[in-house]
Amino acid sequence: MYPEITTTELAERLAKGEKLNLVDVRERDEWQEGHIAEARLIPMSELADRVDELKADEEPVILICRSGGRSGKVCDYLHAQGIPVINVTGGMLSWMGATVSGE
Repeated sequence: MYPEITTTELAERLAKGEKLNLVDVRERDEWQEGHIAEARLIPMSELADRVDELKADEEPVILICRSGGRSGKVCDYLHAQGIPVINVTGGMLSWMGATVSGE
């Protein structure tokens, strides 16, 4: 299995200035409504075609979605391929920090 963190733990790590490999797997319209500034978007629907973008990174991929379900499925998929992952439990519904909208 892979580790999980809460949105509070994620916010604390970001506040400390940690360089995190944070990937939002929601769809583009959800992303545009509001996302964490430090995150990058790789929608779950595009993941199979873009998985090589994740393999190039050294640190674990921290995955977030709306509630934690989709990111959990992506974690299962990537973990099975040997890519180190961390799931954010509760997702953006639990995120109390700042968000940005648009691209």
